[in-house]
Amino acid sequence: MNNYDFSGYATRNDLLCEDGRTIRKDAFKDNDGATVPLIWNHNHKDSQAVLGHALLKNRKDGVYAYCTFNDTEEGKHAKQLVHNGDVRSLSIYANKLKQVGGDVIHGSIKELSLVLAGANPGAYIDFVMAHGEDEDDGLWANYDENALVIYHSSEKESEENKMNKEELDQQKRREDNNDKKEKTIREVFNELTGEQQEVVYALIGMALEDANKNENDDEEGDGNMKHNVFDNDERKQDYLSHSAQEDIIKLAKSSQVGSLQTALEIYADSNGLQHDALSGGFAQNGTGNVTMLFPEYQEVRPGAPELITNDQDWISVVMSKVHKSPISRIRTSQVDIRNINDLRAKGYKKGKEKSLAGNFKLVRRTTDPQTVYVKNALHRDDIIDITDFDYVKYLYNIDRIMLNEELATAMMLGDGRDEGAEDKIAPDKIRPIWTDDDLYTIHVDLDIDKAKKELQGTGTGVSFGENYIYAEAIINTVLHARENYKGSGTPDFFMTPHMLNVMLLARDMNGRRIYSSKAELASALNVGNIYTAEQFEGKTRTTTDSKKKKILGIIVNLADYSLGATKGGEVTHFTQFDIEFNQEKSLLETRCSGALTRVYSAIAIEEDVTADSRNIVG
Repeated sequence: MNNYDFSGYATRNDLLCEDGRTIRKDAFKDNDGATVPLIWNHNHKDSQAVLGHALLKNRKDGVYAYCTFNDTEEGKHAKQLVHNGDVRSLSIYANKLKQVGGDVIHGSIKELSLVLAGANPGAYIDFVMAHGEDEDDGLWANYDENALVIYHSSEKESEENKMNKEELDQQKRREDNNDKKEKTIREVFNELTGEQQEVVYALIGMALEDANKNENDDEEGDGNMKHNVFDNDERKQDYLSHSAQEDIIKLAKSSQVGSLQTALEIYADSNGLQHDALSGGFAQNGTGNVTMLFPEYQEVRPGAPELITNDQDWISVVMSKVHKSPISRIRTSQVDIRNINDLRAKGYKKGKEKSLAGNFKLVRRTTDPQTVYVKNALHRDDIIDITDFDYVKYLYNIDRIMLNEELATAMMLGDGRDEGAEDKIAPDKIRPIWTDDDLYTIHVDLDIDKAKKELQGTGTGVSFGENYIYAEAIINTVLHARENYKGSGTPDFFMTPHMLNVMLLARDMNGRRIYSSKAELASALNVGNIYTAEQFEGKTRTTTDSKKKKILGIIVNLADYSLGATKGGEVTHFTQFDIEFNQEKSLLETRCSGALTRVYSAIAIEEDVTADSRNIVG
């Protein structure tokens, strides 16, 4: 044990490296007892980077290395760095790798490097031997990268060190015996390189195949050998034989391999197929690509899958602009004193009794809360197996998106479920603006025919296209409805994308756009902002007089809509593990009410599609 300067694990089993690979047990067992160069930071271009050599030992938990520095300036310098504890990480370079997914099951270590930071978290220097005339022999034992324990030579050696000594002694005895006795065929074969061994395997396979062919030929006649396995001529084959396919399938079913892709790679290595670094497959005799039948897919955008959602912009606007009340039960009270003669002030005539004013009408309504939730379950196996992104957080974000969309849709249009449905959000709990009472929402129809008569009568059709007529009809409808609007501030216009496009595409007969932008169109409509909501497309309702109305847009200042909930609309997230089904259950919920709190505070633009179901703008 005095013949080495330090020792440590070159790599440990079952630890995830920074490059995404996991080295499995006995992956480098063929390197047991081998000596490889010890170099600095994998520098293969400079001979001065060679610091010494390392003796490798395969253990149950990884590959252990006993390292010795050269008596060069570079070796001395590196030795000092190790003894001072400045460098404490080891890294290997290996090739001829065989992988199952990210698991390395076989490889050959070609060199060991001292590095500043290793890729394998279990690779580090744990024993350092001090040498020199002025130094006392001592043993530094470093069991991890954060703790250092010093043992002096006078202390009793650990059992592990004794075991290491015994292993080295046994190795030396084996080497001495091998020099003295004649080597066996197995020993000679084991001394061959990996490439040489693969050639031997290929020759044996070809010989067996030819032998089978010769047996069949002998049954027919001449019995002459058709091919010599040592001939230099190349038999080109750009397909897999039936027997080869059976061998690959059998190999794939074995517990050591476990996949068809890996079986193909092993077969390719064993049968002289060339590795194509450009294609990532194995080309047989340079003519075909075996693994092109089973290509590896590459993720265009690594990480969490991209979400495809409905239009979320208007939903964010609704959730941010709606008035949030800390009270879950909403009550509104209004008194209508318009056009009541008895409430008018009166003139007094001397000597006459003054009369009392008449009664006024109190308008009051209450809205109770309802629980709205999203419940989901995550299998624990999926949580463990999905490692390239946070699966739990990903699913939570989806649930939150769906909850917000459901609330925003319920406030604007209603949830769309049939009456009496078990999961329906009750329209008297979260009152939809579109279907609210006429006292709160002004419902107006878009009359295209009336607009055509008004505009065409002045010769408008000569100078303008059809889209202009529709755009003007919409603007006229909105501005006339604004005369009865009693909401606060400047409202916003939520409309279908098609309705917006019709208005923006309005041109005169010279091709000039009438409205160049949404801002210009919003100014013409006398609204603050225009937001498109694809969820509005194709939505219809049936009125009490059996007319079918299709929604085109809603004008509202969402400050006039109150979303009432305890603690200001707090969304609560519950999690619970189900041991019976091995699931992590997730519940996202809120309990709230919603309603317009001002009369005549919203305008719903609709199209009457009762008669002919004409789809003019929506």
